[in-house]
Amino acid sequence: MSKPQPPAFDPADVPESNATTYPRRYREENSRRWNRRLGDHAGLKNFGVTLTRIVPGGQSSARHAHARQDEFVWVVSGEVVLETNEGAQTLGPGMCAGFPAGCGNAHRFVNRSSADALILVVGDRTPMDEVTYPDIDNHGKAEPGGRFVFTRKDGSPHEE
Repeated sequence: MSKPQPPAFDPADVPESNATTYPRRYREENSRRWNRRLGDHAGLKNFGVTLTRIVPGGQSSARHAHARQDEFVWVVSGEVVLETNEGAQTLGPGMCAGFPAGCGNAHRFVNRSSADALILVVGDRTPMDEVTYPDIDNHGKAEPGGRFVFTRKDGSPHEE
């Protein structure tokens, strides 16, 4: 039997990863952001909490909108540009943004500064979410276990 994880921990103890399940042709654009899956580390099941470090020139993800899941982002440090359907807005430490499920407001965070930026991303884990990507030929649909499967917008598979 494994020893229970204490509820308090240092985020620096959670491994960073820049892995993505995006189709191969879109992976490079997301290689300059690093995630620490804090919610998973804490054993949370109903929502995710991720500390994302975006290096200069990097992005949080391709611009996207969730059909069934809410998303909330808080800028911890640095400066990011939030790109949405309305345009671009520069956010600094302490600023927040929220994206209700189904609102259709596609968003991403881009680091155009010369220093790393940290954002805390909180999202629920409502099953069977779908994600639209208006700027690229990609569509994500969650399987029952929560893993996203990506296809082209017309439903055909991506070539690997």
